[in-house]
Amino acid sequence: MRIPLATYRIQFNRDFTFQKAKEIVSYLAELGITDLYASPIFKAKEASTHGYDIVDPNQLNPELGTFDDFIALSSELKQRGLFWIQDIVPNHMAYDSQNQLLMDVLENGRDSAYFGFFDIDWEHPYENLRDKVLTPLLGKFYAESLEQGEISLKYGEKGITINYYGLSLPLKCGSYDKVLGHDIRILEEKLGSNNADFISMLGAINLFKALSSREGDISQSEQIRHAKNMLWSLYNNNPAIREFIEGNIALFNGSKDNPASYDRLDELISEQRFRLSFWKVAAEEINYRRFFTVNELISLKVEDDAVFSHIHELTFKLINEGLFHALRVDHIDGLHDPESYLNKLREKVRDTYLVVEKIVFPGERLSSSWPVQGTTGYDFLNYLNGIFVERRNLRGLTKIYQSFTRLKTPYEDLLCDNKRMIISKHLAGNVDNLAQQIKKLSSKDRYGRDITLYGLKRALVEVMAVFPVYRTYINQANALGMDRRYIQEAISRAKKKLPGFIYELDFIGKFLLLEYNNSLSAEDKQQWIEFVMNFQQYTGPLMAKGFEDTILYIYNRLISLNEVGSAPQEFGFSLEDFYGFLADRFNSFRYSFNATSTHDTKRSEDVRARINVLSEMPREWDAHLKAWEKLNKNKKVKLNNRLVPDENDEYFLYQTLLGALPFEGVNDGFRSRIKEYIIKAVREAKRHTAWIKPDSEYENACEHFIEGILDPSAGNRFLEDFLLFQKKVAFYGMFNSLSQLFLKITSPGVADFYQGAELWDFSLVDPDNRRRVDFSKRISFLSGVKTAQDPAGLLKELFSSAQDGRIKMFLVQRLLAARKANPELFLEGGYFPLKAEGKFQDNVVAFARQFNDDWMICITARFFSHLVKDGELPLGEGVWQDTCVIFPQEASSWKDLITGRRVNFSRRLSLAEAFKDFPAALLVKA
Repeated sequence: MRIPLATYRIQFNRDFTFQKAKEIVSYLAELGITDLYASPIFKAKEASTHGYDIVDPNQLNPELGTFDDFIALSSELKQRGLFWIQDIVPNHMAYDSQNQLLMDVLENGRDSAYFGFFDIDWEHPYENLRDKVLTPLLGKFYAESLEQGEISLKYGEKGITINYYGLSLPLKCGSYDKVLGHDIRILEEKLGSNNADFISMLGAINLFKALSSREGDISQSEQIRHAKNMLWSLYNNNPAIREFIEGNIALFNGSKDNPASYDRLDELISEQRFRLSFWKVAAEEINYRRFFTVNELISLKVEDDAVFSHIHELTFKLINEGLFHALRVDHIDGLHDPESYLNKLREKVRDTYLVVEKIVFPGERLSSSWPVQGTTGYDFLNYLNGIFVERRNLRGLTKIYQSFTRLKTPYEDLLCDNKRMIISKHLAGNVDNLAQQIKKLSSKDRYGRDITLYGLKRALVEVMAVFPVYRTYINQANALGMDRRYIQEAISRAKKKLPGFIYELDFIGKFLLLEYNNSLSAEDKQQWIEFVMNFQQYTGPLMAKGFEDTILYIYNRLISLNEVGSAPQEFGFSLEDFYGFLADRFNSFRYSFNATSTHDTKRSEDVRARINVLSEMPREWDAHLKAWEKLNKNKKVKLNNRLVPDENDEYFLYQTLLGALPFEGVNDGFRSRIKEYIIKAVREAKRHTAWIKPDSEYENACEHFIEGILDPSAGNRFLEDFLLFQKKVAFYGMFNSLSQLFLKITSPGVADFYQGAELWDFSLVDPDNRRRVDFSKRISFLSGVKTAQDPAGLLKELFSSAQDGRIKMFLVQRLLAARKANPELFLEGGYFPLKAEGKFQDNVVAFARQFNDDWMICITARFFSHLVKDGELPLGEGVWQDTCVIFPQEASSWKDLITGRRVNFSRRLSLAEAFKDFPAALLVKA
């Protein structure tokens, strides 16, 4: 199996095509990248900015270019020695008219070859959802949309459709006669009963009617196409038939001044295989599984062999042809049975490198039985980021946060409360479906017969709210292991929160742990397992929405810790935690990604690196906060006896500004970005406004506040004070970023880069992090960095102009060159933490890598504000004094692969010597 050395994530869209990517291949190769890591490139909804809303997994997205363009890019990669990692999406597709598989299901029902492809409950207990799929895509209530003429009938080459703005849904063939056969005598009188076209028209109507009575016959699709073609030909060639059809369409579409005129269309819609509804209905009534809570993404039943084969057809073809060399599997937790899926995938792709997007909380482990090389690296990101937080200041930062915001709710209570809120507002329908499922099964168990549906639902909500991880992975073959512990922990927590439902919780616990009643039949046991596996598919979306998209915008003590898969309540990690994580990772999934920024991170690596500096200077941070609060109070807006933004949002905003301000300072572009970002942030927090119910007054007040505090005119005392403090934070943040980068590339794992992050990148969450990358600047910078003959002289120049980011690119290029020159040492080399001694031993991160007789020493620094004053470089003896690193073997002459310098030492490596020109060293035997 070929393992990548360094990956570079590209976000393809209509503005960054295959051709644009081809133009930067030589640059990526020169930088040291070995693998282009591509966002989904399959056919997505028109104008998709991310590619995850796929409508056809077996076509390349035409907005990215032609197949020839793709081949040209692949050829360029091959010529430059690069490989292709492809992001695939097995969990869902777009719920959209462009999704022809879904449209076929809506049109033909059980006659469709794709009827079982989507995760839809066609036997839902609610009468108005039985044999239909909810279509919660209307912007208002159904009746309002109908009577305002927003829903209409149309006829075209593909047949009769029901339309709502850009949404176009097919009429089932059994309904054609209601539209085409209405007042057919009018057409007969005009053409005559013996007219050939009239007879053909009757034939088409009767064919549609006959086909609709043969439910379940998937062989009739060709006959339906024939009937549609016949009708389309008549429409185009006979003016009388065209006029008749258009007249009937207009009749069904009604008139706004007569509500009763919509009765025909309403009746027609009511008999379709879809139920059009207001988008908010999905929160409480739903019979299909979504991606998280996104109505526009409908999930697939990829556990079905036919579905698995179909959606991977092109992927497998491109792997077999040597065009894809590795796969990244999106949202593995959404699948019914992730391990079974991965086993099937592994069988098909053989020894192809595989990583999964799996969020692993600190202390949680990826299942050793999964046939993958690792994860996409959020676990690494959080452990790495955590060691740049000064943990001894936990109490101080907590006191500052609570004092400023007056929020003192414990983190765990805050998380549980918000997960319950997400259930009530977004997932109530899904939980109701689960409760209905367990209620049906409980009637066959004497211990469960007296438990009410309400009791089951209430207990289920609590178990899900306190569930400690994204999900468990119980299936027929699972021996439980750590899953049992998580379930028992959730039941125990739920009992403390809900003491009046102990009996119900014990019963649910028995269910989740597969502790069957021996009297159950094999069929009942299978349904029992299905309930557990369905339950597991919803704890993940709940954690994602309640934690990632809510808590991470509310619990703002130090927002650099608020990341996907993080543990903000832990306030970072010790060096021992980090070393232990790397050791465990090396021994289990040593080829996992080492990520620091991704397309889904809440803020970029460089923004986090700056905000972490606040943990080193709590008193200074507190003093500035108190001053800013007073200076900016008059810039707030008073709404309903409250000042907006509230203190928690204000606290969040100040940290964001410190982290995201570009080196060129405040400008119109930055103000616009921050205003857009703060609206997203306060909506995600769901405290004063929300996506589901925006409060425009609160949001406008937040924008007004930002305009006021970032006003560049003279006399803005806040901005003057802020810029001085921000400059200091940014200075130390640069060194945090360089150390973080060094550890990403030298630690066990595959170094992963997000597009543009080889220079300073102060992006926030998407869509901010999908802005255009200036590759021409990067190409120009790399040329200068790579061709310099005097590394020491170059470093002096780069540090003097560090704001342009070339110092970061220099480190990337040097370290990736080292990886290419020593692949076994980086990928297979053993990992050994090294001990530091001396005055600044706590500021040192050091370990060694060994492969056979080759050794490499990796050393960098942290907590720079304790080492040097603002503006001073953390280099040389005047800074590091007696600090040294102890190497366990005798050795003499070493070469630093960053600076090219020779470093001589035996067992004690002086950091004054190692950090003479750069605050990190990568030493190999000379």
